[in-house]
Amino acid sequence: MNHTLILADGTAPTLDLATLDAASQSAAAAFVAAGTAANTVRSYRSALTYWTAWLQGRYGQPLGDKPLPVTVVVQFVLDHLACPQDDGVWAHLLPPALDTALVAAGIKGHPGSLAYTTVSHRLAVLATWHRVHEWESPTEATAVKKLLQQARKAQARNGITVRKKTAAVAEPLQALLATCTDGVRGVRDRALLLLAWSGGGRRRSEVVGLQVTDVRRLDADTWVYALGSTKTDTSGVRREKPLKGAAAQALAAWLAAAPATNGPLFRRLHRGGHVGVTALTADHVARMVQRRAKLAGLEGDWAAHSLRSGFVTEAGRQGVPLGEVMAMTEHRGVSTVMGYFQAGSLLTSRATDLLATPPGDVGGASSPATKDT
Repeated sequence: MNHTLILADGTAPTLDLATLDAASQSAAAAFVAAGTAANTVRSYRSALTYWTAWLQGRYGQPLGDKPLPVTVVVQFVLDHLACPQDDGVWAHLLPPALDTALVAAGIKGHPGSLAYTTVSHRLAVLATWHRVHEWESPTEATAVKKLLQQARKAQARNGITVRKKTAAVAEPLQALLATCTDGVRGVRDRALLLLAWSGGGRRRSEVVGLQVTDVRRLDADTWVYALGSTKTDTSGVRREKPLKGAAAQALAAWLAAAPATNGPLFRRLHRGGHVGVTALTADHVARMVQRRAKLAGLEGDWAAHSLRSGFVTEAGRQGVPLGEVMAMTEHRGVSTVMGYFQAGSLLTSRATDLLATPPGDVGGASSPATKDT
């Protein structure tokens, strides 16, 4: 049976089945923008700005309305990764004049080659840009993948490794906390450090996104806080995580010093220790960790991520089952968390100190009789 839908104004629907009209495309773009973390948007925008500038300087044209050839992506890798030369010197192929111009424009942070992780991120952004346009990405080409694989091996063999932030295990964490004696600021920073660390190694974006209404007290020694949408869980379902002991007490002290019924949990401070109403930013958290590490006299490369990696490493040191750790951190993949976890667990492993126990004492057994030689 054939039915024709007639609208109230007497017209029939006129949308094309194969395409979206301008209003629908705008609505879809708004959904994507609203569902993407602000940090991700900034990093993608920065990477695409770099691609446009590099293409303009290298080929005389920016990102356009067609996919990039594989040869261009190969050239990008060669221009930015340090490559071994015949004389043993490592160099990259980016013309010095273009390198200088990119730095002078504020598009490139420093002259010289880029880290492998930076190049990989920019290739990932380019791949996303191609997918958005429904084009085949040149980053999936065998030539690109093989080049990256060999480049990583070559760098590793020559001591060029991926630099990770220093992990704040228990001892350096206590040193950071010991600096939190500067009035209201110290009360706030202590609560933030302990929530981020003891609460499962929270990302800085998760910490600054917490609201006062997201925390509740269970008893004198236990609080819980609720996470909503995060980097790895975008379902919007609220998940509660516990805070016990020192972390719970620090949170109670902060809320007593800065009482509020709503708004951001961790707020900015003004002169005189006055607590404002605006939330700390992710950059504030990073700078706070670095400042506290400097005050504590700690060596290393410290950042907000030090709290997350430190929690996982310390859990490994103390023999906490990996499943329980991941339930707190909400890592999606074992491979991501395993490096930090193993680094901690191996510190107490018998495998690291086999000579400490004579062979005959292993398992309580006596050593076998030996023949004279």
